[in-house]
Amino acid sequence: MIKVYTHSYKYDLALVLYKEMVRDINPKNPIFPDRFTFPFVIKSCGGLLCIKLGRQIHCQVCKFGPNSHSIICNGLMDMYIKFDTLRDAQKVFDEMCERDLITWNSLISGYARMGKMKRARELFNEMGPNKSIVSWTALISGYTKIGCYSDALGVFMEMQKLGINFDEICVVSVLPVCAQLGAFEIGKWIHIYSEKKGFLKSSICVCNAIIEMYAKCGCIDIALKLFHQMTEKDVISWSTMISGLAHNGEACKAIELFRDMERSKVKPNGITLLGLLSACVHGGFWSEGLSFFESMTRDYHLDIEIEHYGCVVDLLGRSGRLDQALETIRKMPMKPNSKIWGSLLSCCKVHGNLEVAYVAMEHLLELEPSDVGNYVLISNVFADNGRWESVSNVRKLITNSNMKKIPGCSLVEDS
Repeated sequence: MIKVYTHSYKYDLALVLYKEMVRDINPKNPIFPDRFTFPFVIKSCGGLLCIKLGRQIHCQVCKFGPNSHSIICNGLMDMYIKFDTLRDAQKVFDEMCERDLITWNSLISGYARMGKMKRARELFNEMGPNKSIVSWTALISGYTKIGCYSDALGVFMEMQKLGINFDEICVVSVLPVCAQLGAFEIGKWIHIYSEKKGFLKSSICVCNAIIEMYAKCGCIDIALKLFHQMTEKDVISWSTMISGLAHNGEACKAIELFRDMERSKVKPNGITLLGLLSACVHGGFWSEGLSFFESMTRDYHLDIEIEHYGCVVDLLGRSGRLDQALETIRKMPMKPNSKIWGSLLSCCKVHGNLEVAYVAMEHLLELEPSDVGNYVLISNVFADNGRWESVSNVRKLITNSNMKKIPGCSLVEDS
């Protein structure tokens, strides 16, 4: 009954039944919870997100004796990882007499999910040769999450040298890395491999990841062809393609595709709106962008994030409506970040609006007082308006503060 309740997501009822079971234990009724009981009770604690109750169950595991069983220990580790208490998960791991593949993969995935990649890699190396595709994918996903794309790609290439076949989850994890690094040839090879293995037919997620990779590598025609070949599309498919068209300068096609999305009765989400606003920014369609922003919030009740407001500010700023852009920032329900103020300042430079530029400067320097790029941008605004004394003062400030501009860099993929 506890198992049935747990599998039916009725975690509270499973725990109520467990309490009744423990309460009724007596010499005449020696029915103790065992290695078949605890895994489901522990899972129910995790499902209810109740760590206090989970710790109590852990104590009872120790009390009733089956704490050395790997299935129970794996359940405890999984529960603690779900609560982001890696120290407790590590303690369970250290006390285990026998560890199976699930044990190692759970802890590696937990550390990787929390961005603690040094420890995740240590555990990965300690595993020895008995690694599974889950082990490799956890490491790739962890590096990708913290922006260490070269490390993620290095793990993938290491996996290939060992001749390990990868699955759909690994494909979805590694393709964003190819997109970020511009590793087109590797991404193309993964596409061919996925096609041979039938991943494109079995997984929408794989199709979406391949489309995003081609779009970010500038191969928008290939991305569009794959999109139209998909027999089934979800909101991520549409949003990915709209964003891809927008970032490749195909603003009109992006808006046209959104109209097709509406006709297909697919409800847009926040990513859709972001892609649509980006298309309007790149295409200079400020009135259409504002219209989309208002209609999407009104008709679809989307949660508007700071990135959406950033696009609106950029849209108004590029079109010269700097006062309206400033008013939009002041009405934002969240505190504007440095990207928004920096975008407004850049637009002030283009349109020569010193009044709004001073406001943007004040907030930008308050948020990022040590970013030399902001001072360079401010200096350029003064220079464009002939304020040479102010330019000199800003440059002296940069020199006296020993600030240095970080040089840009580019990556060339080995063929």
